Amino acid sequence: MQRIRIAFALLVLGAVGVGSALAIPAVGARSTTAKTVTINVTASEWKFKLSKSSVPVGTTVIFKVTNKGKIAHDFKINGKKTQLIKPGATKSVKVVFKKKGRLVYICTVTGHAKLGMQGKFSVGVAAVTTTTATTGTTTTGTTTVPTSCTTPTTTVNVRMHDFAFDLDKTSVPAGCIQFNITSVDEVHNFDLQGKHNGALLGGGQSESWNVQLAAGIYRYVCDVGQHQDFGMIGSLTVT
Repeated sequence: MQRIRIAFALLVLGAVGVGSALAIPAVGARSTTAKTVTINVTASEWKFKLSKSSVPVGTTVIFKVTNKGKIAHDFKINGKKTQLIKPGATKSVKVVFKKKGRLVYICTVTGHAKLGMQGKFSVGVAAVTTTTATTGTTTTGTTTVPTSCTTPTTTVNVRMHDFAFDLDKTSVPAGCIQFNITSVDEVHNFDLQGKHNGALLGGGQSESWNVQLAAGIYRYVCDVGQHQDFGMIGSLTVT
C-alpha cells in the first residue's frame, strides 16, 4: 500500500511539472500585432495632400482619397491604386508596407503626375520635405511668357473644345512663336510637349505665351483626363 501511495504522489508531481513547463513561454517569444492606420488624402489640380507622410515598417495603411478638384483623378502607391475618382467622390485603397524605404505616389491619369500630382511616402525612414521649384517664366494675369523669347515673329491661334484642337496655322517658320489659346467649353490645356505646358483653362478662358522654336515637328496634347485618347493631340511643323 505504501508503494502505491508513493507511486501516485510521483505521478501527480510529474503531471504538475509537465503542466508548469507548458505554461512557461519560450525564451525570447513575444506577441506582435500588425498596426493599421488610415491616412486621408486630398486630391485637386494639381497636387495631393496627405494627413501623414510616413509610417513604420509593417504598417497596413488605408488611404482614403477624396477628390476636391474639378476633374477626375486616382491615387497609386506601391503597385496599388484607387479607381478613378470623380469630383466630390471618395475612394480607398489598402496597402501593406513590408519594406523600409521611400515610395513614390502618383495620379496615373495621363499628364497629371507631370503637372505636380506626385510625391514620396516614407516607410521606416524620415519623411521627405517637398519644395516647389520655380521655372524660368514670367506670369502676369493669364499670360505666361518664357523669358528667353519676348518678341514674337509668328502668332498661332489655338481653339480648344471637346475633343479637338483647332489651330489657324499648322506650319510656321522657326523663331519666337506666340500662342493665343482659348477653351470653348470644358477644362483643357495646350501642352506643347518638351517646350511649354499651358495652364488649365475652363470654358471662355484664354491665355497667351511665347516660345522659341527651331525647325522640326512638335507634338501637342491636352493633359486632362482621357482627352488625348478622345483625340486632343496633334503636331505643329516648324520650318
